[in-house]
Amino acid sequence: MIPINLLDVFFWTFRRNEKDIVKLYTALSPIMQLATGGSMLNFGCWSPQHTDPISAQNNLCTIFGNLAELSSGKNAVDVGSGLSAPSKLWRDNFSNLHLYCVNINFKQLVFSGKEKNMDFINSTSTKLPFASDSVDRVLALESAHHFKPLSNFISESKRILTKSGLLVMAIPIITGSYSIGKLGLLKFTWSSEHYEFDTIKELVESGGFTISEEKLIGKFVYEPLANYYIEHRTIIKKSILEKYPGYVEKILYKSILKMKKASEQKIIDYVILKCILKSKL
Repeated sequence: MIPINLLDVFFWTFRRNEKDIVKLYTALSPIMQLATGGSMLNFGCWSPQHTDPISAQNNLCTIFGNLAELSSGKNAVDVGSGLSAPSKLWRDNFSNLHLYCVNINFKQLVFSGKEKNMDFINSTSTKLPFASDSVDRVLALESAHHFKPLSNFISESKRILTKSGLLVMAIPIITGSYSIGKLGLLKFTWSSEHYEFDTIKELVESGGFTISEEKLIGKFVYEPLANYYIEHRTIIKKSILEKYPGYVEKILYKSILKMKKASEQKIIDYVILKCILKSKL
């Protein structure tokens, strides 16, 4: 049984500094693995052809990779790489690509082991250990909402990218027409910064990038994910209870219900952004 102190979780979520996020993901990432049977930590992009978690997660990675033009990339930095499952998928799909998985969580990097055409680097997202003008892709798949301050990550991405390089992010957002108070329980269980889309756009633009493409895909993320959990809760709950106390699954279930409702009410969305450099002096 994995011990979870709810007071610790509250402070990790409330403060959301780098150490807190590491502790939170170390404690709770296995829930995602238990629920999906895989090593992806993203919500997935669901469709009639992608109706289970692993398929939906792979689909999101594929959509993200295509938007990032990984077929023509050479050196890509996957920042906040989690258990590195997306990078392994990209590596397998694009043989020309070398990936650098950057994660502040050392335990998650160790989980990945040694891989062909992949290097694993224990570092913060706001001080990337790469030379200027040295990579052609910076990727942040469902991780940038944890980077504090996000502006530092964007400026670091600008520094290390070549002139033709791309910054691509997939990030949960809240819509500008609603107060953060509308999030309800998600305000506490959504363990990241709660960015409005306009705020992210301003940070990207002021950081030296232009958004060349954006995809708002929230309706293909939150609601089908919630529906899957609701439909398969009995089986998923059984797996979670083998390693976690019952109240952990109850909180997760209530959060998923709130996530579904918030998506239906257009309070939250999910965006994939492709950003190009304005110029390099």
